Amino acid sequence: METRIVCHRCRQKFTATANAEVVYCPHCRADNPNRPVRKSSSASSQEHGKTSPRLIGKSMKEKLRKLVHGDTPKPSVSTSPSLTNTVTSYSKRCALDNSADTVPANKRAVLCGVSYKKWKYKLKGTINDVLNMKDLLTQKYGFEDQNILVLTEEQLDPRLIPTKANIENCLRWLVKGSRSGHSLVFYYSGHGLRQPDFNQDERDGFDETICPVDFLKEGMIVDNDIYAAIVKPLPKGVTLHAIVDACHSGTILDLEHVYDRQKREWIDNSPPSGVRKQTSGGLAYSISACEDDQVAADTSALNSKTMNGAMTFVLIEVVRGREQQNITYGELLDAMEERIEQANQQGCLGGSRILSRLFGPNLTQKPLLSASEEFPVYKREFKL
Repeated sequence: METRIVCHRCRQKFTATANAEVVYCPHCRADNPNRPVRKSSSASSQEHGKTSPRLIGKSMKEKLRKLVHGDTPKPSVSTSPSLTNTVTSYSKRCALDNSADTVPANKRAVLCGVSYKKWKYKLKGTINDVLNMKDLLTQKYGFEDQNILVLTEEQLDPRLIPTKANIENCLRWLVKGSRSGHSLVFYYSGHGLRQPDFNQDERDGFDETICPVDFLKEGMIVDNDIYAAIVKPLPKGVTLHAIVDACHSGTILDLEHVYDRQKREWIDNSPPSGVRKQTSGGLAYSISACEDDQVAADTSALNSKTMNGAMTFVLIEVVRGREQQNITYGELLDAMEERIEQANQQGCLGGSRILSRLFGPNLTQKPLLSASEEFPVYKREFKL
């Protein structure tokens, strides 16, 4: 269903889908609230270029001003887990339209949270995870809101629903046009699965996958595809961090080096087939919620007020707790595993009791670090 809109800036008419709250004019690219043109018996409202007072009063004008100028209050993580998009900035529209002439910012991110809200096995913490990760990026690491794409099922723009096509499009945008000095972040919170590997590029015989909201129809996104989209094209001087809070997510980027925390050494994860999986000169890191054969928890145990992915909550808690002090990758990994193990020993990781019926009583999740090259994990500072 479509409605007719009159642009508040250029006064041109255009059509828009009825379910979008805010639309932008195809003529001047101004943002407009999605309200159809209505006829009024008032003589003043029949004049060309004027809007009926019944539609726009003083309070509505103030709301429009806030929408157009982007000073709408941001949702609070602690009080409301809902996430809606109001005005889509020009840079974000370019990203969604996959424009070829966009110049990337020094820092950009794609944050994806899939709740599967229409499913029996829905996840309740993914929206909180995305909001918390966005706050961490903007407040601690200097990312700007306009350079962060957030995909959730609560988004009003259909291009920001975490479907397979939308996620793949946003991953291409993340790397496109990046150059030396740029920092990129891909964050995912949702279901993860594994499937048999038929290309002989997995040492354990399984490909790891993430599950878009439409994966039953369109299929999963396989680690090979994620590698091809954001790791292989990574140019020299560009740093990519992938933070993936999902089951079976250990080597989701197919990076060639995996850190063994118990042995305090790097182990080889290169494909048995002999094919090299490297970047184009850049540096890629991946921090996953668990090893490839483990499951991850969606829980309220770590924060009694809200549901969260265990790994996401702990990572943010540890990093924020070191506000006045730098933390290395090794220290971060140690602190995360220790915090999760404490909760595990208390038997309070949400979902563990159910999953243990399938996987046995010793269910645990151990965050995993992998990278495109070996490095001193207890000397290099973690920063996004």
